[in-house]
Amino acid sequence: MSLPPLLSVLHRHKMSVSLIVLQVALSLAIVANALFVIEQRVDRVRQPSGLDEQNLFLLTQQWIGISDADSPSGQSRLDSLLQADLRTLRSLPDVQAVTSISALPLTGPSSNVYLNLKPMQPHGEAFAGLYAVDESSLKTLGVRLLEGRDFSAADVKFDTPSQPFVIVTRPLADKLFPAGDALGKTVYLDGGNLPSSIVGIVDRLHVSSVYGQEASSPWYSVMTPVHVPSAATLYAVRARPGRLAAAMAAAKPALYAANAARVMDEDSLKSFASIRAEAYRADIGTASLMGVISLLLLIVTGAGIAGLSQAWVSERRRQIGIRRALGARRRDIFQYFQLENVVMVGSGAAVGLGVAYGLNRLLMHYFEMETLPVAYVLAGAFVVMAIGQCAVFVPARQASRVPPATATR
Repeated sequence: MSLPPLLSVLHRHKMSVSLIVLQVALSLAIVANALFVIEQRVDRVRQPSGLDEQNLFLLTQQWIGISDADSPSGQSRLDSLLQADLRTLRSLPDVQAVTSISALPLTGPSSNVYLNLKPMQPHGEAFAGLYAVDESSLKTLGVRLLEGRDFSAADVKFDTPSQPFVIVTRPLADKLFPAGDALGKTVYLDGGNLPSSIVGIVDRLHVSSVYGQEASSPWYSVMTPVHVPSAATLYAVRARPGRLAAAMAAAKPALYAANAARVMDEDSLKSFASIRAEAYRADIGTASLMGVISLLLLIVTGAGIAGLSQAWVSERRRQIGIRRALGARRRDIFQYFQLENVVMVGSGAAVGLGVAYGLNRLLMHYFEMETLPVAYVLAGAFVVMAIGQCAVFVPARQASRVPPATATR
């Protein structure tokens, strides 16, 4: 089967062929970039938090009638109320561990801090998420300690400007001290002159937000042993294995029974699974939308190719009959239409390569995307070529069944 006659036929239908080539090129460009966006969103959703997420939930509450949190007496009162709540939650039979914490990973914007290696530096060496924790936090959250020690009860202070001890994540430690000797070294927080010694290094701990500046380095987190005086408190609670629902059901009534001067609304109790789903709702929605758009676009492209092929078969029935009468086999007719489709769709895919990278450059300019890897373009080309072959299968089979007698009609 020679190409010149095939190309001559396509040239005589150049308007129809041009439209299919353009449709295939646009489909390839959009699908390749959509696959890349979907892959990025899926990778983000799958990012581990650094926590042992099973059987973990967050409880938030607001004290009523606390208006002097900045005074020493108000702070002392808040501290006693916090300690009483911790004892109440730990006494529940389905609770394994409890901690007071300023935020949890993925819960949204929270405190951040610049870390410096020298005092009073105007610019930080690293920008990290800041967690105020206590001596039970690592155990409750399930964060893995790699080096050093955990905070002790004596380390935990109530609203102090000095933070003599900190625990950092391994990625942050390697950023600050590339030689790998971060343990025991001194850092300074937010350009201050008060030293903080690194007493522990943990494996990973995601920052509290999945968007924004801190999310660009999701594993840069630092923990300080501080109780922040506030009428609003957050408790991370670890239930015993398999008892998450029971522990969550018992937590609110127990706290109200201990002290009713508080407010806990419907959203005050969340499992970490629901926190993760809520944090990545936009990414999941974007990936789903891109997937639906790509699927619909490929269906439309396939339908266009199938419709054009069907029209050409109807137009050429007498020519096909003549070829059959001259000795062409059914397989030859079938392969002819397949090859015709390969040339047409392949031309569209070749044009689509350039369009795909042009679209990617546009998306990089407006949406801060990364450069489109060539693998996604090749995958898109393979998909549109496969769809083209599937779309032409039925018309090509119909053409191969045209009897030689059609030439005499």
